Amino acid sequence: MNFTVGFKPLLGDAHSMDNLEKQLICPICLEMFSKPVVILPCQHNLCRKCANDVFQASNPLWQSRGSTTVSSGGRFRCPSCRHEVVLDRHGVYGLQRNLLVENIIDIYKQESSRPLHSKAEQHLMCEEHEDEKINIYCLSCEVPTCSLCKVFGAHKDCEVAPLPTIYKRQKSELSDGIAMLVAGNDRVQAVITQMEEVCQTIEDNSRRQKQLLNQKFETLCAVLEERKGELLQALAREQEEKLQRVRSLIRQYGDHLEASSKLVESAIQSMEEPQMALYLQQAKELINKVGMMSKVELSGRPEPGYESMEKFTLSVEHVAEMLRTIDFQPGASGEEEDEELEEGSAGPEEERLAGPEGLH
Repeated sequence: MNFTVGFKPLLGDAHSMDNLEKQLICPICLEMFSKPVVILPCQHNLCRKCANDVFQASNPLWQSRGSTTVSSGGRFRCPSCRHEVVLDRHGVYGLQRNLLVENIIDIYKQESSRPLHSKAEQHLMCEEHEDEKINIYCLSCEVPTCSLCKVFGAHKDCEVAPLPTIYKRQKSELSDGIAMLVAGNDRVQAVITQMEEVCQTIEDNSRRQKQLLNQKFETLCAVLEERKGELLQALAREQEEKLQRVRSLIRQYGDHLEASSKLVESAIQSMEEPQMALYLQQAKELINKVGMMSKVELSGRPEPGYESMEKFTLSVEHVAEMLRTIDFQPGASGEEEDEELEEGSAGPEEERLAGPEGLH
């Protein structure tokens, strides 16, 4: 059904109070802050209960307040700016309370309770019945409508429900979906950080192995130069293959995180829509998108030891006749080489998982 917007005159004080109320909305529960209010290091505010919900979702193994086990703290990300918040063993109870915001809330509630000025009113009006407000929701057609349309209009044979009931129900569904996405985004970001560290370790290990390889070839004659180039190319190919795979996973996780964050932002903006009917026009689609996004399964991470490059160890304890058949020998003999490899060894199981075929 189409409908138009009708306005009643706005009062200056009521408009200011509405603007103030928007600044006192928690980004998690989308309701006015409930005391105690905590301030994060990034200067954003949350209800302490909401902050604890997000923290528990990001740190499921963390012991709750009052437990006899001493926890080492944890971390979560601010739902407003994604800044990482690191907590001590007290959890969210160690965050500083924002007494200024709490005082403003008290003043706002006192001013709101005064019957001196009525709040500005704005209602959607039915297009077919211009004097009728949109006050019910057609469950059959899934659109807001007016009472006259139900009595003898286009929705007289439809099942309807009070507009506030459907408004609260769908707003609650979207709020729950947002909370799930926020917690999921923290886990995705943690996976991305871990894989970035894997990339750095692969590069460090590759750099170390290249240095060892060059040191050994410096003692050989010109006939070794051709073979040295072949071995370096094999190592570089392995490095590139591993980096391409991990970076591809990082891009996939990053794209998912970006899409999820945009959906969260869009959903939060929709939740700020004060008009129930306007909100309900787009809420169903957003709820479906949030549900689908929360069910997306991402590809797995690299197996343990994937970053190891220890299989490219080189032994130079060969006779001159064997120079042209030299090849990589993981776990090469020699006390000096064993000492060099001991510190950075990844273990035989990881070498078996990561080693390319054809290298001996």
